[in-house]
Amino acid sequence: MTRNTAREIATHLAYELSFTDLSLQDFLDQRLSAENFADLSPECGLYDDMPNAKQEDYIRRLVSGVAEHAAELDGYIENYAKGWRFDRISLVASAIMRVAMFEILYMPDIPAGVAINEAVEIAKKYEEPDTVRFINGILGSFARQEVKE
Repeated sequence: MTRNTAREIATHLAYELSFTDLSLQDFLDQRLSAENFADLSPECGLYDDMPNAKQEDYIRRLVSGVAEHAAELDGYIENYAKGWRFDRISLVASAIMRVAMFEILYMPDIPAGVAINEAVEIAKKYEEPDTVRFINGILGSFARQEVKE
């Protein structure tokens, strides 16, 4: 499994956070189990291989960070989504942006450009071209304004 795959799985899980009543720890334990990967593998190739320990830590860190900083990340999305109310943005697009913003803000080992590019590539798989451009624009503006290098 590559880091790109781990990031995409983290995005799936960040999306699923909106629909679970489980505690974060139970949710992650369930979703990152061998049984869950076996169940999902026939539907989605992302789940063909289990993450190794380093990849699982990365996924857990991303999803936990998105959950912990959800209000902050949503505030950034709303701030940079000029002319859009947050509730008009799809849950998938929100999850993609939350993951990228968390990486940009809290994972200094990942360059902002990489986080944005990966978010755009993930968005291309799940969203329409206009939404991909929207995500790219928000993340680009966010990185230019918020990242102090």
